[in-house]
Amino acid sequence: MKQGIHPNYRPVVFQDASCEFAVLTRSTIQTSETIQWQDGKTYPLVKLEISSGSHPFFTGKQKLLDTAGRVEKFNKKYAKK
Repeated sequence: MKQGIHPNYRPVVFQDASCEFAVLTRSTIQTSETIQWQDGKTYPLVKLEISSGSHPFFTGKQKLLDTAGRVEKFNKKYAKK
């Protein structure tokens, strides 16, 4: 690898602002905030608005759409007379 052309790939904590979900992973994202992780070390912190800890698809609180009813309503509205 060439020196000086690659971004700094380091451990970073991503924390969901709407719940207490946080994950430690590696990233090249730049941030000025830090957090002390469970292992006692300090890592850069990135705050997220939504993650798998709060997204309706992953939490099971997803609203199901009645697509069959919508298709029937469309066909009924635009059916040939």
